[in-house]
Amino acid sequence: MEYGPPVDLSFNGLFTVTGNFSDPRPGLRPLRTDSHNKYRTRALRLNYNNIKDLSDLEFTLNHFLVEPSMLGWLDLSFNKMTGIDDVLCQLNELRILYLHGNNIRYLNEVNKLSKLTHLHNLTLHGNAIDKHKGYRNHVVSVLPHLKRLDFSAVTKQERVLIPRRRAAPGPTQLVLLRV
Repeated sequence: MEYGPPVDLSFNGLFTVTGNFSDPRPGLRPLRTDSHNKYRTRALRLNYNNIKDLSDLEFTLNHFLVEPSMLGWLDLSFNKMTGIDDVLCQLNELRILYLHGNNIRYLNEVNKLSKLTHLHNLTLHGNAIDKHKGYRNHVVSVLPHLKRLDFSAVTKQERVLIPRRRAAPGPTQLVLLRV
């Protein structure tokens, strides 16, 4: 199947991903639709809205896209999200995810994205988490397949210098030390 340009629902004042479906913004290239008026695209822009959670994202994808499971690019930048919703981890073909300019505070939220093995480009700058010491190192170590973080390339040298994260012993694990 040949895919067309992104479906652009940005700047719509949406508070939820299902809020007031309107026609996508027109772009330079015409959108491609099938016989059911679903869009032939692998990209969805929901940026510059007021979205706080993604609980109905699957509904929205099914409403707009011919092949929702093939979504490769999702732009959720400049919304009101405070965390990384688990629904994103179901988007197995996701390659580009823009989350910059939200309200994500906790660095461990990024760990959820480790299930997305095709994710190569991620933006998180402009969130509170980018102020954490070791922010970039943490993200690159948790997501070793990333090629770009915050629009900057992840270098080979960077990967070498970042030790792989090791799981800390949990409360049920016994750690023996020799003295």
